[in-house]
Amino acid sequence: MAISIDTVYQRVLALANKEQRGYITPQEFNLLAGQAQMEIFEQYFYDAKSEDKNLKNSTEFSNVDEILDEKIAIFKASSSITVSSGYGLLPGNLYRLGNIYNSNSMVELEEITSTEAMYLLQSPLAMPTTTFPAFVRSTYSTIKVYPNQANISCNFTRLPTTPQWGYVVVNEKALYNNGASTNFEIHVGDSSELVYKILSLAGIVIAKPGLGSYGDQQINTQKTQEKQ
Repeated sequence: MAISIDTVYQRVLALANKEQRGYITPQEFNLLAGQAQMEIFEQYFYDAKSEDKNLKNSTEFSNVDEILDEKIAIFKASSSITVSSGYGLLPGNLYRLGNIYNSNSMVELEEITSTEAMYLLQSPLAMPTTTFPAFVRSTYSTIKVYPNQANISCNFTRLPTTPQWGYVVVNEKALYNNGASTNFEIHVGDSSELVYKILSLAGIVIAKPGLGSYGDQQINTQKTQEKQ
């Protein structure tokens, strides 16, 4: 379930006005909204890694793991990879790469380093084959496939779409335009943190440190309550 971009913006404006900390323009809000969403999104993976490392042999925090899995699940995706001359272009919205496989044979490609590829290709017995294929991450957005083959696909975690509060100007006032807007994609349970994080960032942008402190204080209070 998406978080309404308009609901968040109105809450941000209401709290900023309540604290008498100034007005946040749509342009400023859109800039801060994307950054706030990305920070919360990346925190999912940091928290998941921490839970896995510290609580691997405990069932006490199983619900925490389930919640994190639920938050990350909507960003799981798969895509075909166009391969040309042995090079494949990864999805443009890639955040973390999962496994790469041949979508016809379902054989998974093993990731190797460029140094390993150099040595393997020099050995007729060890070089990659269609039965035991491999790939090298050439850049963040491309891979080199060994041997060259078509019908390659991948599983990956995608980036969230960039939120946008769309508007039209009527009588010099910005009015919400749903058709030109993009809602937040992060979990609905993070709505309050999203609002406070935008306020925290806004305190820097509009030079109102008190607003930033208010946002930070609310985030810390919320996190403390979640741990109780």
